[in-house]
Amino acid sequence: MGGKVLLIGFNEDEAGKVMEALSGLDVFEVPEYCRDCVVGEIVDKAEKLSGSSYWHLRKFVIMHDVDNETLKGVIKAVRSLNLGRVIFATTTETSLTWKLEDLLNELMEEDEYFQAMKWARRQVSERKGPFLNLGKD
Repeated sequence: MGGKVLLIGFNEDEAGKVMEALSGLDVFEVPEYCRDCVVGEIVDKAEKLSGSSYWHLRKFVIMHDVDNETLKGVIKAVRSLNLGRVIFATTTETSLTWKLEDLLNELMEEDEYFQAMKWARRQVSERKGPFLNLGKD
């Protein structure tokens, strides 16, 4: 298995718990000095990175070259640690060419969009929310 798991936004204790939960996988903390690096270069040099991933306000788990079963296992294992909201992502051919900071911004935008959609679906299913009731009451 050649996959890698990159961590961003986890403090030392949290990163240790994630690494323990994902033992058997190659898990790396991505330090702040990588924020302007291209994601593909970070993946290639992951073994040589040094420093804490605890520099971003949000938590990210970015997976590279993992199969579907591994992906599901990583998500389940990290969620079971109850470390708060974590954004999960996999690298793509396109994202590997982006600067890390740009990728993180894109992932946060996508996360906010999906959270808003989840909230809206819940409001509709519970028949409440920001809708005018123009029926006969």
